[in-house]
Amino acid sequence: MRKACVKRDTLETKIAVSVNLDGDGCGKFDTGVPFLEHMLDQIARHGMMDLDITCDGDIHIDDHHTVEDIGITLGKAIAEAVGDKKGITRYGHAYVPLDEALSRVVVDFSGRPGLIMEVPFTQKRIGSFDTELVYEFFQGFVNHALVTLHIDCLRGHNAHHQVETVFKAFGRALRMALALDPRMAGTMPSTKGVL
Repeated sequence: MRKACVKRDTLETKIAVSVNLDGDGCGKFDTGVPFLEHMLDQIARHGMMDLDITCDGDIHIDDHHTVEDIGITLGKAIAEAVGDKKGITRYGHAYVPLDEALSRVVVDFSGRPGLIMEVPFTQKRIGSFDTELVYEFFQGFVNHALVTLHIDCLRGHNAHHQVETVFKAFGRALRMALALDPRMAGTMPSTKGVL
C-alpha cells in the first residue's frame, strides 16, 4: 500500500498529514482555514486518494504559515508514499472547467522541483482567504514532493471558480501521474535523485 504519515512542527505550525494514494477519495481536515479545507477536499476527491490533514497554526496572525506549511508537509507525504516511483505513469495532466473558469495542470514526478503558475486572479481575497496563498501552497508542495508543476488558469472571472478548477485539475493530474502502469511495473527506471 502506498501510504505515508508525516508530521512537521515549527514555531508557527504543528501539522500531521496522512495519505493513501490508493484510497477512495476521502478527506478529513482540521486546519483552521475553511477555504483551504474545501480545496484540499478537491485534491482527495479528484485524486482518488485519502487525505487526513490537521494543523494547529498561527492563524491569529494570518493564514500564510498554515497554507504554505501544509503544502510542504503534503509534498513530503506524497513523496514518501510514492517511494522509488517504479511503475508509476510519472506524467499527468488535466483540464477542468467550472462554469466560466477553465484551468490546466500538468505534473511530472521528475525528481526536480519547479513551479510555473499563471493564474490571473480576479480578486485578492475569497472571503477571508488571500488568493496569493495558492502560489505559496503549490511552491511548498513542489519543493518537497520534488515535482515539476505547470498551472494555468486559461479563463474565468470568478476567483472562487478559478482556484477550485486549479485544485480539481491538480488532483486529477496527480491521479494520472501516480497511476500504476501494469506495462511498466518493475521496469521503469527510478527517477529518485535525478537532477
